[in-house]
Amino acid sequence: MKIRVAIMGYGNLGKGIECAVEQNDDMELVGVFTRRAPETVTVRSGVPVYSAVKLPEMQDKIDVLMMCGGSATDLPKQTAEYAKYFNVVDSFDTHAKIPEHFAKVDAAARESGKIAMISVGWDPGMFSLNRLYANAILRDGSDYTFWGKGVSQGHSDAIRRIPGVLDAKQYTIPVESALESVRNCENPELTTRQKHTRECFVVAEESADKAWIENEIKTMPNYFADYDTTVHFITEEELQRDHAGIPHGGMVLRTGKTGVNGEHNHVIEYSLKLDSNPEFTACVLTAYARAAYRMNREGMKGCKTVFDVAPAYLSPMTAEEMRSRLL
Repeated sequence: MKIRVAIMGYGNLGKGIECAVEQNDDMELVGVFTRRAPETVTVRSGVPVYSAVKLPEMQDKIDVLMMCGGSATDLPKQTAEYAKYFNVVDSFDTHAKIPEHFAKVDAAARESGKIAMISVGWDPGMFSLNRLYANAILRDGSDYTFWGKGVSQGHSDAIRRIPGVLDAKQYTIPVESALESVRNCENPELTTRQKHTRECFVVAEESADKAWIENEIKTMPNYFADYDTTVHFITEEELQRDHAGIPHGGMVLRTGKTGVNGEHNHVIEYSLKLDSNPEFTACVLTAYARAAYRMNREGMKGCKTVFDVAPAYLSPMTAEEMRSRLL
């Protein structure tokens, strides 16, 4: 029997989930749920589109609900709410607020007996796992994470929530000198500001106060306040022409020393280069949807992160196939 997957929110990530499910033979997409009028949403795969208010009535038709809203305002409310009814997977990526989000979602999922996977994606997510593995292996060392150059969906969404903003794209850019210092095992102590810069391209309403919008961006806690941020105001045509794609990527590094006197240097580096941030993120969420379904079938419940999931739960392969092909 196939895992029945539904999508909550049909934006870039939701469309990526739609494609990802099609690549997994053990899954089927059973519906898309939206806060918009369902008749205004055209779904490429042709599955039914429902109003979000219908979700509580669909508990017996959905195995895993994919939460595809933004981390700024959607997921902090929606994930815990829908964990009352379904196994859920979200991509909540406001790192500073993950413990708070976990606690709220865990309470809801434990009460309902469901599994809720939060903060799934590539960072947090795959990068988190690599930080853990590298830290466990090189005990005498330092961790470094660099993102970009690429479009951050969460940061772009946060800008779009500012009154007077019609659309926006935000690029995260590593500081090359800092990255090179890490790779050379110089073990630098880097501030947030020294590791990355942020560049924003904003389409504002004609009557908007651009100076106020720029200040709102640059002083936004957890998103821009700790970075050197440049804001460009451009037209909708320029945004579509020059910034239509959603590439991203980044690197997780740990440098460390081994030996009697620490005479040997080591660098562990995991990197991603992504043509489409939301499509790759969707593929990660889809793998963890499989894990959520399997873990719940085994009687597990509550909120989980990537740290709590054994790798075998992610793969459609049998244990025998994994041992012979991947081990």
